[in-house]
Amino acid sequence: MKAAVIYTSVTGNTATLAEMIHEHMEKRGVVTDLIPVDDFNPAQLTDYDIIAVGTYSWDNGELPMEMEELFEAFEDEDVQQITTGVFGTGDSFFASFCGAVDLFRDMLYAQSNLAVTLKVELTPQKGDISKCDTFCDRLTSRVAVTS
Repeated sequence: MKAAVIYTSVTGNTATLAEMIHEHMEKRGVVTDLIPVDDFNPAQLTDYDIIAVGTYSWDNGELPMEMEELFEAFEDEDVQQITTGVFGTGDSFFASFCGAVDLFRDMLYAQSNLAVTLKVELTPQKGDISKCDTFCDRLTSRVAVTS
């Protein structure tokens, strides 16, 4: 089983969450690549059994520009066999809290084997460690069920 955590971050909050998820996947014995979206080649989507996508939300809950190519690749490629999860950080002060996470969730639900979604308020805290565990458990158990 091979996994990727593909993410973007402006403030560092989503990068921190991506690193936490990466560590939790590795602790489960899953070979996991941690890749900033700018370094990811969308043609490699099908090289993975599991892909966790991490994003912040831009403006009024919109997808950041740097995530658009990855979003479109998921829409265009045959990725039904890939187990996916999406996570992000945001500020619940805004009406569209983690709106980009919701956009990815809806698309991944239709295109892939979506297993889990995680939204974290601002900077990940100690209490979010158990959420990362649950996130990774759902990703890995969904692969076992569908393989």
